[in-house]
Amino acid sequence: MRIYGLVQDSIVDGPGFRFVCFVQGCPHHCPGCHNPDSHDPKGGREMTAEEVMQELLKNPLTDGLTLSGGEPMEQAADCCLLADAARSHGLNVWSYTGYTFEYLLTHGTEDQKALLRRLDVLVDGPFLLAERTLSLPWRGSTNQRLIDVPASLAAGEAVLLA
Repeated sequence: MRIYGLVQDSIVDGPGFRFVCFVQGCPHHCPGCHNPDSHDPKGGREMTAEEVMQELLKNPLTDGLTLSGGEPMEQAADCCLLADAARSHGLNVWSYTGYTFEYLLTHGTEDQKALLRRLDVLVDGPFLLAERTLSLPWRGSTNQRLIDVPASLAAGEAVLLA
């Protein structure tokens, strides 16, 4: 998989101490993106999912895995491997995406839908510079939602995290 970067001990990409995997490649090109160097799908570096997991497991205090980017849904099959490995170690899994939950449910690939089924929380929607905020936890703009994915899949519609 193509990786933009890996971060241990993030406290801004979900609750607790998180290992964040920033994948490389993003089709959205949101103006004001905080990781514009992650857009080029040929940038970054090549790593296997196993190599990424070895990095994640170096810190026993990690509470969860966050998939960010770039666009994790563009590497959904590899992100599924990471999510499965994280879950097997008792970690929760969050992902950011520029797509909406509804779009992924109706137009997503099988790999993207498989990744959805492995997530605890999805932060969805593109970053919108005109709606930029520093007041909402774990989001960059007010249009982005924190979605409880298991509850949403059961309900067939987005259920926001309380």
